[in-house]
Amino acid sequence: MPNSKANIVIICGTFIVFISMGIRPALGLFLQPISHDLGMGREVFSLAMAWQNLIFGLPFLGIVSDRYGPRWVIIGGALLYALSFFLLSSVSTPFGFYTVLGLMMGLALSSTTYVVVLGAVAQVVPPEKQASSFGIVISLGSFGNVILVPGIQWLISNLGWQSSFTVLALFVSCIVLFAFGLPNRPTDQTSDNKKPAEGTLLQVLTQARSHSGYLLLNAGFFVCGFHVAFIATHLPAFLNDHGLPKMIAATALSLIGLFNIFGSYLSGQLGDRYRKKHLLSLLYLGRGIVISGFLLIPVTSTSALIFGCLIGFLWLATVPLTSGTVSQIFGSRYLSTLYGIVFFSHQIGSFLGVWLAGRLYDTTGSYDLIWIAAIVLAVASSVIHLPIADKPIQALKPVEA
Repeated sequence: MPNSKANIVIICGTFIVFISMGIRPALGLFLQPISHDLGMGREVFSLAMAWQNLIFGLPFLGIVSDRYGPRWVIIGGALLYALSFFLLSSVSTPFGFYTVLGLMMGLALSSTTYVVVLGAVAQVVPPEKQASSFGIVISLGSFGNVILVPGIQWLISNLGWQSSFTVLALFVSCIVLFAFGLPNRPTDQTSDNKKPAEGTLLQVLTQARSHSGYLLLNAGFFVCGFHVAFIATHLPAFLNDHGLPKMIAATALSLIGLFNIFGSYLSGQLGDRYRKKHLLSLLYLGRGIVISGFLLIPVTSTSALIFGCLIGFLWLATVPLTSGTVSQIFGSRYLSTLYGIVFFSHQIGSFLGVWLAGRLYDTTGSYDLIWIAAIVLAVASSVIHLPIADKPIQALKPVEA
């Protein structure tokens, strides 16, 4: 690590991601008990999660973080996150789930996860070390999946889903403590004489909206969101439908988090050495192969756990490479904003992945069509990353009046 300040930011950012993103994949464990107890179809919970994904991806809070600094954005998000869990313990209507699980928790997640945290890390880490630093935050933060998902399944089994939400409300409030280790004011780490994307936010956005590489990154990350949201939310129900124990489903999600540690760390390290766009192309192709293999063999406890390991290795390995490519092209000053826009595309994919899965299941009684769509999108994403223009752009010219 370059210096002690960077170490503190990376450590605190890692713990923030550990909590905020460690809990989020476990939300899929609540789908069946809530749908059963409240007599709702799977589409209600799925649509609430879909809205959460979409609001989660709104770039507004990334812009606020770039303008005023990440610390208070994360503190506000942590408090809203805790309030959301507390209110969920007493929600019993579709509108309540859409409001609390969808709107409120979506805003909380947009304040406490990758867009704001990675933007804070980029402010204190040199450009040549950013991909690997992002990989460290994402990989170590993934320990949250490994540790928290089985623990949350234990809470649901022993306390019920309402009491589990109350416990989680107390736990996520700990994010506030780690937020004080992040910068209170925005800074710019880029210092070489080829400083990319100098200028105002408006200048950078004007350049980005016509940059072919940036547009292709948006399209590719849409596919990532489709995969991650669908699998994280519906894999437990898919496995339960095939007669597997609930703890196998929780263990599969936990293995996704465990192997994501290795995949994210390795992709970050490789991203500082090789063309990130080529690595992204291989990752999406790998997802298509893994999903295809999972569907071609019988669904058993063994195949479910192996799938968790393989898809976990490819899970968020796209994040350090995608965010690193954005920073490589445009610089780190407005990374939370520019990556936030790319992440919004990711969350549009998440919205469709999680909602369509619930919709199609309630309509057809099967997840087959959504699995096939995931394979087709993986191959398409692998192809579109190859022509990305990833060279740093030069200093921007002043915007004419």
